[in-house]
Amino acid sequence: MEFFCLHRDRPGSMALREKLGEEHWSYMDRYAAELIARGPTFADDGETPSGSVHIVELPDPAAARAFAHDEPNHQAGVYRDVLLRRWRNMLGRTMWDFPGGRTEGNRHLVLGLGPDRPTGLPTLPADQDELIAYGPLLSDDGTAWLGTAVLLRAPDPETARAVLSPDRYADIEVHAWEFGGRR
Repeated sequence: MEFFCLHRDRPGSMALREKLGEEHWSYMDRYAAELIARGPTFADDGETPSGSVHIVELPDPAAARAFAHDEPNHQAGVYRDVLLRRWRNMLGRTMWDFPGGRTEGNRHLVLGLGPDRPTGLPTLPADQDELIAYGPLLSDDGTAWLGTAVLLRAPDPETARAVLSPDRYADIEVHAWEFGGRR
């Protein structure tokens, strides 16, 4: 099963985040084979970390909750909350397989939160060249569509937002994001 995990930073937690950097890396190293995508999100200034995205394949929702809640930054209080949902890898690849590489262009997380009455799973956009990861957010049992999470390369947040049709979502968030992992 695939899961989308977004930890959102607590305001004022940057010093603690920096202090726990190696612990975070070591924890994620244990999941290297299971990770589909990972990396930090950034505040509007494009410099200050605001969260951490992990898309990971794990055996079940209990294992995903353990992954999200045992993470050292989460345990220490760096994060104010965590969004954890089942996810489906509609591209069938990892971020490391993205033909556009790790560094060129601006990268974004686009998170579309579903309406009160979902209308069904999203379809892949016709133009997939800039998509790094794309898939629906699902309930724990995988039967209810709750939204969509997309990682993509786009010149600006407005272009990134356009990957999701606004009439299908109650809210669409766009965050600056970059490839994570040890360099």
